[in-house]
Amino acid sequence: MRLRHWNAVAVVIVLLTAGATVARAQAVSRPPHPDAWFGIDKLKHFFLSAFINSVSYSALQAAGVNHRSAMAGAIGITMAAGFGREIHDMRVPGNIFSVRDLTWDAIGTAAGAAVTAHTIR
Repeated sequence: MRLRHWNAVAVVIVLLTAGATVARAQAVSRPPHPDAWFGIDKLKHFFLSAFINSVSYSALQAAGVNHRSAMAGAIGITMAAGFGREIHDMRVPGNIFSVRDLTWDAIGTAAGAAVTAHTIR
């Protein structure tokens, strides 16, 4: 990876660490929200979305799709998967459709897109 790629990865790690620290400090001061902004579930949404985006982009590129179309397709596939997961989660009694989960899906998608945007074509 080039230096700027590592810089993007470092920024993501710093943001996640800072977010976890803020969440921990807030947890001490008030009762937890049933769908908190930070937590292991949100990390799963982030990393799974980044992974789906990367794999989708790679599959589209392998199929001969140009860079711009592969990027758009990968973003669409990833967000559709996140939306589908939320629809599926609503079917379980007691679960809600979580905009916060979708937000972390979008952040993970953007991170995956940022990394794949700089891959060798």
